[in-house]
Amino acid sequence: MTSPDFLADQFQGHRPHLKAVAYRMLGSLSEAEDAVQEAWLRLARSDSGDIDNLGGWLTTVVGRVCLDMLRTRKSRREESLEERLPDPVISSTDATDPEQEVLLADSVGLALLVVLESLSPAERLAFVLHDMFGLPFEQIAPIVDRTPVAAKKLASRARQRVRGAAPNPDPDLNSQRRVVDAFLTAARGGDFAALVSILDPDVVLRADGGVLTGGMKVIRGVAAVAGQLATFQRMATSSTTHPALVNGLAGLVNTVDDQLISVMSFTISEGKLATIDILSDPDRLARLDLTRLEP
Repeated sequence: MTSPDFLADQFQGHRPHLKAVAYRMLGSLSEAEDAVQEAWLRLARSDSGDIDNLGGWLTTVVGRVCLDMLRTRKSRREESLEERLPDPVISSTDATDPEQEVLLADSVGLALLVVLESLSPAERLAFVLHDMFGLPFEQIAPIVDRTPVAAKKLASRARQRVRGAAPNPDPDLNSQRRVVDAFLTAARGGDFAALVSILDPDVVLRADGGVLTGGMKVIRGVAAVAGQLATFQRMATSSTTHPALVNGLAGLVNTVDDQLISVMSFTISEGKLATIDILSDPDRLARLDLTRLEP
């Protein structure tokens, strides 16, 4: 029989991977933690001696737990994450946290997570487990109660919806930072022409101020987004801006008197701002872990 301490050590080794799976499935850091904890409880109650591939077994369990959570979320018609931004993961621009690197592998930016929220639970699971983590459809099929062929079709449908809906971020962080700095300069100076020059023609702005502001507002197109210049200027001049990585991409953390007031995430594609995501919900900001920003 496997000793409890050995089993716990084995589980901890898989935890970063499991949290990465759950975060992509749920878009919520707290729910991802809950899903991983549930996987541990199920492992502790099982006969671990019968498990040949612990990593695969745990990934399957987390997938099932997340699928149930997504289905419950929809069936109860509770507040949907489609109506708010997913939780951002924030770190300093020189962060080298191995666990966070696993969590954010493949630059899973907020823009991509927003698109994943539009998929059905089964489509999302098939896409995440196969396309992002390389699980075979033979392993995915039992989780969604489908044949491997049907699971493959789920992933294919999801892939078609994701392709083109979430812009591919430019890979070079220095290039990303230059565009974000240009955005800040234009915002502070109230320079409309400079702002327009760095916006993608199909730019999307998502601003989530929480329930008190009516939830997430979505603005599309250069004219409409550039029309928010006065808001950008107010944010840039009334707060202290700190460069940060938000989901592995160049972003900004804005504070007033050391109190966090907003997090801004940018997707830079082909040198232009393709998406701007702003989280200013005070309740959710208060729950964010900013320890990785500390020097």
